[in-house]
Amino acid sequence: MLHKLRQRAQDEKGFTLIELLVVILIIGILAAIALPAFLNQRAKAQDTEAKSAARTAQTALETYYTDEQTYATADVAKLRAIEPALNSGVAAGANLTLTGNTVDAYTIEITQPKTTSKFRIIKASDGSVTRECDTDGQKGCPASGTW
Repeated sequence: MLHKLRQRAQDEKGFTLIELLVVILIIGILAAIALPAFLNQRAKAQDTEAKSAARTAQTALETYYTDEQTYATADVAKLRAIEPALNSGVAAGANLTLTGNTVDAYTIEITQPKTTSKFRIIKASDGSVTRECDTDGQKGCPASGTW
């Protein structure tokens, strides 16, 4: 009897339809779990790239201030001339703006084109610097709204 069972098991080759369906179902469940997590990580990476571009613009603006002793006359074209990295990557496609420029204060805002998140670096006339974002708790912006 045992010999017949072994022989029968050796004769059967391949997988049954039920086994294949179970494997496909497991793969589908894993994909459903992994795909949203992957897309969320992608948005975070894109927002991190925009934050990096904002910090690069801040460095270029501080370099401009060293030469001119004022932030009031700075504009995006002058920053791009100082820092070539602002001409490539996300900085090239992003909406980079300078507002509120005075002799000793400025606001840099960059909008990430793919996630539409906005990141700001604000330097007050007292020298304090704050970093804000508009998508609190989402993508690359912490729940506090500051980065």
